[in-house]
Amino acid sequence: MDNNIIELQELLNKKRILENQLDNLLWGAVEVRNVRNGRYIYLHKRERGVNKTLYVAEFSDELHNQILNNNIEVRKIKKEIREINARFKKIGYVEIVLSEKVKTNIDYAKRNMVDTIYRQARLEGVAVTFLDTERIIEGGLINNISVDDVHKINNLKHAWQLILDEGVICSPSDYSLLCLLNKLVEEGFYYSAGMLRTVPVSIGGIKWQPDFPIESMVKEQLCDILAINDVYDRAITALLFVCRKQLFIDGNKRTAVLFANHILISAGAGLVSVPEEYIPEYKVLLLNYYETNNIEIIKDFMFNNCLTRL
Repeated sequence: MDNNIIELQELLNKKRILENQLDNLLWGAVEVRNVRNGRYIYLHKRERGVNKTLYVAEFSDELHNQILNNNIEVRKIKKEIREINARFKKIGYVEIVLSEKVKTNIDYAKRNMVDTIYRQARLEGVAVTFLDTERIIEGGLINNISVDDVHKINNLKHAWQLILDEGVICSPSDYSLLCLLNKLVEEGFYYSAGMLRTVPVSIGGIKWQPDFPIESMVKEQLCDILAINDVYDRAITALLFVCRKQLFIDGNKRTAVLFANHILISAGAGLVSVPEEYIPEYKVLLLNYYETNNIEIIKDFMFNNCLTRL
């Protein structure tokens, strides 16, 4: 893998997480104003080059101390962001201005992220409702879902946040990104997440078994797929290729959907996911594709039922 690309994508993900932490913290220079019979806390800070004054709440020692502690944490976070920005310069990262078409696609993907993640979870057999998925993504507590299933959904959330980052969406859809996506999808489940599998796998319902993936061959085959001119054909062919090859020890279908969506969104072309009502038929067609290597039937099915074109 290209180490610079991997590092860039990981740095972008880390920076996004740090910026989210900043957004969720109450911080700034504290001013306590005495107004009539009350004392009130105001914050002064500079964000993205703009000076802001924010009313917080009526004064309390607990709130005041919390803000002071937050300010200490903010200094640490800002230092990490500065270090990331310095590293960007060293590896030659330059922010690219996105086209309006791609920006529209990113916005559409963000608005539909819960539904897309829900579909991916259901495809994997995760017993979760749409509302459960929404609560998990928003950081809520769910009592009737296993810890592993919650972890899977959060991993999908992090992977989607990564590919919707402006810097990552401008990066090529390639082998390095594919491996990084699997690493995020399987984070916390396997030590070998993000690496080609070195153990055999079996697929329930059929006798066929995929060969061991060889990196040089995978890169060559992927390169041929990514040269397909039509973006929809390219995305779906790449998705099905990753599924059938079973490149990773687990999470191949989730990784494949994420990778295909990176291809589509980076072109401003739309989204791909399997609607819940089509999952049984999709699974039957997928097994048939595994056994026969005849891609046309399942490809036609996906063109007709799983694409949202923009």
